[in-house]
Amino acid sequence: MHAKSMKQSTLKQKVTLIGVGLHSGTKVRCTLHPAPAHHGIVFVRSDLRSIPHIKADITKVTRTDMCTTLGTEGASVATVEHLMAACAGLGIDNAAVELSAGEVPIMDGSSREFVDAILEAGIRQLPAARKVLRLRRAVSVRYGDKRIEALPSRKFAVKGSISFGHRLIGDQIFRYSVSAGTDESTATSFVRELASARTFGFLREVEFLHKKGLALGGSLDNAIVLDEERVLNPEGLRFKNEFVRHKVLDAIGDLALLGMPIEASIEVHKSGHELHAAFLRKVLSDQENYEIVELGRERAVSSAEEFAPAFAHAY
Repeated sequence: MHAKSMKQSTLKQKVTLIGVGLHSGTKVRCTLHPAPAHHGIVFVRSDLRSIPHIKADITKVTRTDMCTTLGTEGASVATVEHLMAACAGLGIDNAAVELSAGEVPIMDGSSREFVDAILEAGIRQLPAARKVLRLRRAVSVRYGDKRIEALPSRKFAVKGSISFGHRLIGDQIFRYSVSAGTDESTATSFVRELASARTFGFLREVEFLHKKGLALGGSLDNAIVLDEERVLNPEGLRFKNEFVRHKVLDAIGDLALLGMPIEASIEVHKSGHELHAAFLRKVLSDQENYEIVELGRERAVSSAEEFAPAFAHAY
């Protein structure tokens, strides 16, 4: 999350969404519960006998092909990025996400329905200071022509760029930044500029993905689909550059796996979930790359400082 409130936040009450898993095709019930300070975003697999809790954290990333998957002790949860982006954009630091299956529902392929659900539940501040990770020096990761480059900044900004050999996409650039404003102004900007941007794919890829057991729940209701000439969705695009906006949305969702806002100016070019995870790991691999600051007091805390233990919940 990248909002600038000094205090941590959570939901006022629980809220439930029902949809299908994009890759599994399974119907999923997803309930967002309020959670105490220092809890973080934690996924709860209530469909499994052991009811495993999987924290939304970079150390829990197990797969990055087509989506971001988290796992622990044999249990996993896939396609977390759009929900994580919604939490980031609205400044939600703490929530328990109860799932009836191993994938977050895709909803309409963007973050919009998650945002609507959170706003319906309401947001409340908690009596605990928010911490941010402040980049101290440049960090970059490159895989061929794909790259992420980040520079120190006292705000959060992402410049995304893509290049596709399709006449309806081509080269696109989009810049998103959060200045030192309130959670409300940040949320308004996120909702207006990014939340509705949908995932996209090409008709020619569908058969290949199905053979890999992926995109089994994909449809024109939850993704932009293109053939060689046109967008197949009857309603067309929500933004002229919806494709690159969605790439920025994905980046924000994956960056939220730091477990706290990041202050940095970041450029992502032709990036994806694998590159996002590699970037976070590189940042955290050297304590000289960053400091963790407690907002309000503006004091640096040790990068090794433990958060208060999460409360136990019965869901």
